[in-house]
Amino acid sequence: MSRDLLKRDKAPITPDALQVVDAEATRVLKLSLAGRRLVDFRGPHGWHLAAVNTGRLDPIASPGPAEVELAIRRAQPLVELRVPMRLSIAELDAVPRGATDPDLSAVVAAAEQAAQAEDSAIFNGLAAAGIKGIIPASPHAPHKMPADVRELPGAILAARETLRQAGISGPYALALAAPIYAQVLAAAEDGYPLAKRITQQVLDGPLVRAPAIDGGVLLSMRGGDYELHVGQDLSVGYAAHDRQTVELYITESFTFRTLEPAAAVALRR
Repeated sequence: MSRDLLKRDKAPITPDALQVVDAEATRVLKLSLAGRRLVDFRGPHGWHLAAVNTGRLDPIASPGPAEVELAIRRAQPLVELRVPMRLSIAELDAVPRGATDPDLSAVVAAAEQAAQAEDSAIFNGLAAAGIKGIIPASPHAPHKMPADVRELPGAILAARETLRQAGISGPYALALAAPIYAQVLAAAEDGYPLAKRITQQVLDGPLVRAPAIDGGVLLSMRGGDYELHVGQDLSVGYAAHDRQTVELYITESFTFRTLEPAAAVALRR
């Protein structure tokens, strides 16, 4: 079914060229995706999955006898994501001729946009799709992100204490906005890399770059708090073409559920 929906066999490019596009998209997505590294991953289940059962009921009025009780089973629908990318057919035709440096900048841009869209839904939420993100769902008051990243270990420890007092155990992971993450990588304390100190002495989970967020968020990775449900996982499909270019796209279907809102605390400047 997925092959029919993606319509890859109709693309006017060779299997070798399509394989190169797939490989580049996969490389960028693995580098860019942050949220799915920190939450429980469910799937992929394929295109047929339209919604996720929540186990909840919504009572409705009964048109019959008063003794009859009716309720609607509540489900959370999946959202389909698609990011188009237009590539030169001549450039892709160079691949089977032996070219090892095709221009795949459009693939890189599309993969980065797809990753940011998924991460934004996970961290920030997507109200139109019924998704409550990790950060807005948290009941904890945000902790202050220090202006000097060398003071970040103290802020992390304070945020960890907030989670511990709420009964949320570790391991704990930290996701940081891209500029702050870059500052952490560049910083040092008495010649010792700050990032290494954070990952070896302060956190017991990963330190992750997350361009979709503003500031940072500390969250538990104990499991059972956050679920990313994926129908069709991130894939490359075919849309259209003319004599010079082919329009491909990156797509997926997913939804995200916050089961324990208290399992994360934001850090904001």
